[in-house]
Amino acid sequence: MEGRFCRVEPLDAARHAAQLYAGIAEDVEGRTWTYLFYGPFESEAGFRAWLDDATASADPQFYAVVDRASGIALGVVSYLRIDAAAGAIAVGHIIFAPSLRRTPAATEGMYLMLRNAFDTLGYRRCEWRCDTLNTSSRNAAERYGFRFEGVFRQAAVNKGRNRDTACYSIIDGEWPHVRDSFQRWLRPNNFGADGRQRERLSTMVATLTDGAS
Repeated sequence: MEGRFCRVEPLDAARHAAQLYAGIAEDVEGRTWTYLFYGPFESEAGFRAWLDDATASADPQFYAVVDRASGIALGVVSYLRIDAAAGAIAVGHIIFAPSLRRTPAATEGMYLMLRNAFDTLGYRRCEWRCDTLNTSSRNAAERYGFRFEGVFRQAAVNKGRNRDTACYSIIDGEWPHVRDSFQRWLRPNNFGADGRQRERLSTMVATLTDGAS
């Protein structure tokens, strides 16, 4: 999946492990792993072992987000809860190096995943689930055009703590507006000479989340 800022390619532990580990290690406080069911990893070897399993997994199906300018893999994303018969799929296991977060490449990576799910693979529903305490993930879901559906109470136990799970989704009838919003946001004229956005993606998708067509 090719974009202007990044490409999203099947995860390959042999090719991506060292780059991903180095990038994620920039998060010296380890907050990357707070709401995930795995990690942190004390060594690159431990991370590589997890990545080997992830590479072999069919569901979740993992991908690397590669920065086009540097050619370095800086993030992991996945499809999961894949139900072709129902036309439903989810995105998750999102692990971004600090240098990838809050960048056009990070947003474009998610756009490429959604576009592939809806336009290429033909799914009619895409979910986003996260810990209710994970405000960064919840804000990201809404920014990307996912609509809040509700909370699964006491859905899991994560690292010895109860997890209530917030559920968001985009359905096929909403996707054309969300796709158009992403495409408008990613246009070169939406960024100034300093690389800063001129209009927010959340503003572009707001007409949908406010209930307008």
